[in-house]
Amino acid sequence: MQLEQHVDVAIVGAGFGGLCAAIRLRASGVQSVVILERSHEVGGTWRDNIYPGCACDVPSHLYSFSFAPNTRWTRPYPQQHEVQDYILRVTDDYALRPLIRFNTDVAAMRWLADQACWQLEIVGQAPCMARHVVLATGPLNKPAIPDLPGLSSFTGPSFHSSHWRHDIDLRGKRVAVVGTGASAVQFVPEIAVDAAHVTVFQRTPAWVLPRWDKPYGAIRRWAYRYVPLLQRLSRWRVYWFNEFVGMGFMGSARIQGMLKRLAGHHLRQQVSDAAVRKDLTPDFNPGCKRLLISNTWFPALQRANVELVTQAVGGIAPNGVVGTDGRLYPCDVIIWGTGFKATEFVAPMRIYGALSPTTATDVGTTAPELGSVWRSNPAASHLGITVAGFPNLFMLVGPNTGLGHNSIIFMIECQVDYVVKALASLRDRKQPALQLRADVQRADYAAIQQKMKGTVWSSGCKSWYQHADGHIDTLWPGYTWEYWLKTRRFEAADYL
Repeated sequence: MQLEQHVDVAIVGAGFGGLCAAIRLRASGVQSVVILERSHEVGGTWRDNIYPGCACDVPSHLYSFSFAPNTRWTRPYPQQHEVQDYILRVTDDYALRPLIRFNTDVAAMRWLADQACWQLEIVGQAPCMARHVVLATGPLNKPAIPDLPGLSSFTGPSFHSSHWRHDIDLRGKRVAVVGTGASAVQFVPEIAVDAAHVTVFQRTPAWVLPRWDKPYGAIRRWAYRYVPLLQRLSRWRVYWFNEFVGMGFMGSARIQGMLKRLAGHHLRQQVSDAAVRKDLTPDFNPGCKRLLISNTWFPALQRANVELVTQAVGGIAPNGVVGTDGRLYPCDVIIWGTGFKATEFVAPMRIYGALSPTTATDVGTTAPELGSVWRSNPAASHLGITVAGFPNLFMLVGPNTGLGHNSIIFMIECQVDYVVKALASLRDRKQPALQLRADVQRADYAAIQQKMKGTVWSSGCKSWYQHADGHIDTLWPGYTWEYWLKTRRFEAADYL
């Protein structure tokens, strides 16, 4: 189908964020909407991550849109296929497919001040002109593979967990797994059953909580499907429990102690060897790095064919992985469970904003590019949604809106509702463009960073939440209800 060249709103990405934006915008009366998706199907991270054991670590009743609850969950923590099936149903239920242009990769965007619109440059296609752009590309789609000595010398197959190679049979193979994060704790127990040997490289241990994931019985599944109030009550119970746990992330020593005791009990129950328990016990507060939820991780590490290496990787050899002590660990396959480049919010897309009033008439002056701005400066924004110098551009799950304790879908809905209010304000005031004030952005970023100092994420550990210099532009340093309050109203005075 031919892409419409002029639209009111272009949404980039067809994951949870992009679909939510399309649904809410159409409900508000905006009909000229297109979703540009670089892949062949909707789903985002739930389409891409198909590694063995892939599942959600947010309870299922909270992992759906509030306006479209999923009545078909089969267990407290949904597996990948259940989440993706839900996304597909929402797409069809809200008739979104006619809006989506698949296999459409946006390479760059440029603000055209004289036309008050964005020009989206699409790989292999004609540009698209959009008055407003909603970026819903998500933060977990750029795999992080460390640049190690000898990386290209390995003679066997290697791949990141988000690009799983199902064509490679791991039965009877020696497999090296680098990383022990949220993905590794799910796929290592699965592959260890068939692999001849699995070597797991753990740079630092993580706090692991038990996974209460007993499948729902027939009666409970019937009740959740046909008595909507029950699931709604369960949703709110989970939400407020997570906010309670979030007190530990915000600095409560009492809640951190509770999490330590729970994780410590879980470790003692599953690992009898004191030396192994020591290797698996973190030296930082729970939540400083991402909390993991698993009942199978510790048993998998104690299998006879699994070796835990408690040091970082120093390099790669043609026939294996080299530890920082110089020892070679031979392997046939390397799997990278090393997470994502969460601090690269818009890369590799290039986004060129508006020239400042003082330089707009200067010959040869180039517009600021958002990725470059954020590489050399903090990723400042307003509520993680709008950015000074980039008119009519809205981000979902932008800077300082990620979570460590609750459902990101809640945050997405808050952000989309804010975008809807912003566009309504523009229409009511008959203005062509919405430009965030720089002083509002500075004040917002300063307040967030000040609040971040009291959280567990600033308590001393190093994590993928942080930039190399230690500042944190990825996470929201508060409770989600606080973010809801901040996004409930659109303040036109914050904009030029």
